[in-house]
Amino acid sequence: MITKKEVLDALSQCKDPEIDADIVNLGLIYGIKINGNDVDLKLTMTSPMCPVTSLILADAQMHLESINGIGQVNIELVWDPIWTPEMMSDELKYRE
Repeated sequence: MITKKEVLDALSQCKDPEIDADIVNLGLIYGIKINGNDVDLKLTMTSPMCPVTSLILADAQMHLESINGIGQVNIELVWDPIWTPEMMSDELKYRE
């Protein structure tokens, strides 16, 4: 069975190239549902006009599919609630 930690570890390898931060610490992950080895992921972008949305989605899919024993991966792009900088991890908010 796939674990939430495995999913988050894989997603932490996905970076927003414009911000140079991973999508987990950016607070873009809105939901992870695991059913056996299948994963349903809800995530957002920092802006609906994000020019690298397709790159981030493809990178997330690739990293999730690299998890040993993974089943089906479904990624849903959502916009509610709208992302704000307050959603970032403290580590990212206060980095120099």
